[in-house]
Amino acid sequence: MGGEASTARIVVGVDGSEASIEALRQAQSLAVPLGAQVIATVCWEFPQVYGGYVAMGIDDFEESAKQVLKESLAKVFGPDLPDNVVSRVVRGHTRESLIEASREADLIVLGRRGHGGFGGLLIGSVSSACVAHAHCPVLVVHAPEAS
Repeated sequence: MGGEASTARIVVGVDGSEASIEALRQAQSLAVPLGAQVIATVCWEFPQVYGGYVAMGIDDFEESAKQVLKESLAKVFGPDLPDNVVSRVVRGHTRESLIEASREADLIVLGRRGHGGFGGLLIGSVSSACVAHAHCPVLVVHAPEAS
């Protein structure tokens, strides 16, 4: 390490939902004063039905994930990404991929889609798994209230 301070890393799970868009916003609002890097991460995997063979058009899964990430970043930052924001496309199950990413992160930020009432008290399976198993703190944010 040579005495140099490493840059803090905030990993954000992105899936295109309003909750993940808000997670990106919150991550950036935390990252700027801390001088941290935001790593916007989208995960994808082949559906289980394709487990035994290669199907035509299989590349569409990765391309769709890239498009979701690109659109999500554009919603938050416009056409020009801030210097501290990088994007990452990961092939793998979302829960496992984000938990693995937490090994080298200082914080994970995830969006959570609530439905109000009792259901609004619950968090999703990805958020729940990360809260329980991540190797760093996890911030779970709500989607903004519809006006």
